[in-house]
Amino acid sequence: MPDSWLHRHTHRLTTFAARTYYRISVAGTQVPRSGPVLLVANHPNSLLDPALVAIAADRPVRWLARAALFELRSIGWLIRGSGAIPVLRREDPLPSADASERAARNREMFAAAHEALLGGDAVGVFPEGLSHSAPSLAPLKTGAARIALGAAQQGAGAFPILPVGLTFRGGKERFRSEALLLVGRPIRWGELAKRGEEDPEAVRELTRRIHEGLSRVTVNLESWEDFPIVEGAEAIHHAEYGRGRSENPVRWLARMRRTASILDAARAREGEVQEELSRDILRHTRVLDTLGLEPADLHQVPRAAVAARWTVKNLVFFGLAAPLAIVGAIIFFLPYRLVGWAEPRYQLPPDKRATYKVLGGATACGGWILALAALLRELVGWQPALIALIVLPVLGILTLAIRDRWQDAASDLRRILLLKGRSDLREKLLERQAELALRLRELQRKVEGSDTREPESLHSPTSP
Repeated sequence: MPDSWLHRHTHRLTTFAARTYYRISVAGTQVPRSGPVLLVANHPNSLLDPALVAIAADRPVRWLARAALFELRSIGWLIRGSGAIPVLRREDPLPSADASERAARNREMFAAAHEALLGGDAVGVFPEGLSHSAPSLAPLKTGAARIALGAAQQGAGAFPILPVGLTFRGGKERFRSEALLLVGRPIRWGELAKRGEEDPEAVRELTRRIHEGLSRVTVNLESWEDFPIVEGAEAIHHAEYGRGRSENPVRWLARMRRTASILDAARAREGEVQEELSRDILRHTRVLDTLGLEPADLHQVPRAAVAARWTVKNLVFFGLAAPLAIVGAIIFFLPYRLVGWAEPRYQLPPDKRATYKVLGGATACGGWILALAALLRELVGWQPALIALIVLPVLGILTLAIRDRWQDAASDLRRILLLKGRSDLREKLLERQAELALRLRELQRKVEGSDTREPESLHSPTSP
């Protein structure tokens, strides 16, 4: 059992870092606040993924982590402090190359995971076994199933196994992009719990169910090139046949999965039709992106009173907040630009870029704050230096919040002015969008051979 004080504070530190980097939405099943639970998640984003899953769980989580990470000078202290359990993978080198030692280390890992669950901890596993940037789930390892069955056999019973899907909108590498954390329904495995990890059929069956659960909370594509097509098709269809702008992330992901499956089937059966439609969807969404619009915006012409209220509200807010944001932007300009300049030069793989940007940003901003406090100490004394150590981190957080609000407000203003002032352009885009939505419905009818007269048929409910 890790030091509980250190574990709690490491949990707060890592989740704060993840919330700073991403704009996070959590949806789906609530994770039990106490008692044993096994969290299984997809792994698109290296060391940030454990922090994101911990945010979804709203409790500290003990993770299985590669043994080599514990020895790294840069992050080893963080891995150990999080209460992580070291895993020696089959492909990881072992200095002694002793098979018996490898097997012993493996048994220790399973024993530690079983002990954690029996002690009422939340344990997290990435059953794909590696961080990657593939557009779909990798084949799952059996470790998660073996951990669950072993702990159940030792007295934990059929505790909850919850799939957690991590989906990113706007690019997982981009600062302040959107991260959707969707917790699926508990995986049913009660009849398997008593069979134990030595039963290979039980292990295979539970692994299959875990894969099925994870598939329901993630968007799985043949290629990342399909993502903007699927996202555009979903948004166009929902704007024309749904109920306006959708803010429910669970329903959005269900529609994305449904749309992806239809377009994937269409590629095999209606290849030329699907390719032409995909090109037209991309062309339409790129025009909207250039204008700062989404498909649903074309149906929402703001009234003059709404625009006036928006103007007054934001003028008051930014009149008070702008000076603070300007001061914060000036103070933190150098470390912010330093990270932005340095990160591309390392040519990191996509699944590691956000992690290293977070580590680099924390190091640069932390070092900058300490340097400014030291300078104040030399110039004016201890008290201003101590105040700076407290005030500067708060100022950085407020500057970030004001920046987000400013970007949202600027986008709203651009949308209001465009929709109010260019009715001719709006009508042309609406006509084009309606045609695309109709072609999507026709493609679905061809693929599924079903009647699609019901408006929501493309987006039939899918439970996570």
